[in-house]
Amino acid sequence: MLELARGDWQAQLLPEQGAAVAQLAWQGRDVLVPLPLGADPTASFAGAFVMLPWTNRLDGGRLPVAGMVYHLPVNRPEDGTAIHGLSRDRVWAIESQAGDRCMLTQALDGTAEGLPYSYRAQLSLALGDDGAHLSIAVTNTADQPFPFGLGWHPFFLRPAGTGLRFRASALFARDARTLPVAVQVSDGLVGDEAAYEGLDTHFAGWDGAAEILRPDLRLHLAVSGAWSRNLHVFAPAGSGIICLEPVSHVPDAPNRPDFAGYGPLTMLAPDESLTASLLLRAEF
Repeated sequence: MLELARGDWQAQLLPEQGAAVAQLAWQGRDVLVPLPLGADPTASFAGAFVMLPWTNRLDGGRLPVAGMVYHLPVNRPEDGTAIHGLSRDRVWAIESQAGDRCMLTQALDGTAEGLPYSYRAQLSLALGDDGAHLSIAVTNTADQPFPFGLGWHPFFLRPAGTGLRFRASALFARDARTLPVAVQVSDGLVGDEAAYEGLDTHFAGWDGAAEILRPDLRLHLAVSGAWSRNLHVFAPAGSGIICLEPVSHVPDAPNRPDFAGYGPLTMLAPDESLTASLLLRAEF
């Protein structure tokens, strides 16, 4: 476990468990739901994890590229989808670390595992006086262009009375498997639990900013790069969590060309990278 601290902020990361953030706290108050010691980050509604080289769900694990259809492992058999990418199930190496920051890397040679992706990824987390800075990059290390996406899946703690506020221009109606089926005009979301509880919904045309208004503090999220247009909101009823997931593309985007204009996967040439970053601030 990596432990970071600076000023009001503390964090714990698990490089050998997908670079999951096990804890993030401000002034002793948990920002994320803490991951219990020894728990599996991929099976717990706690902490936060990285999503790449795609985010959310691919129907049947299908990935059509330039007239060919590749198949990714279906790791959510109950709805027949490949969910949340490949990186969260794999070890990340510690490239550098200090008391308030770290850089982790992960490399995948897909040809050795029968997977269509080959990539090199980098994650950095730095705690500063102004907040927690997270940045993620993924580079295509294959010898041909290939489509990529990336995201971050935080489980924010949601005490009773928590409000949410962000702006977006579109939201996606979904089917029973949480796959997008239609686009609706949206202003985003402003309200308390009644406005968002039960959502597992994708928003596009996001302006890259969001606020979580807890009774004990306010969290401000600001993103840039590949995350500046798309936000997925997951708030299971009665769970005490809310996930504001900055992502680079619409769920199942490669299989739903009608939605391509709202956020496709990004075609990367060999050695080309997709990057995104965020700043999380807190105040009373």
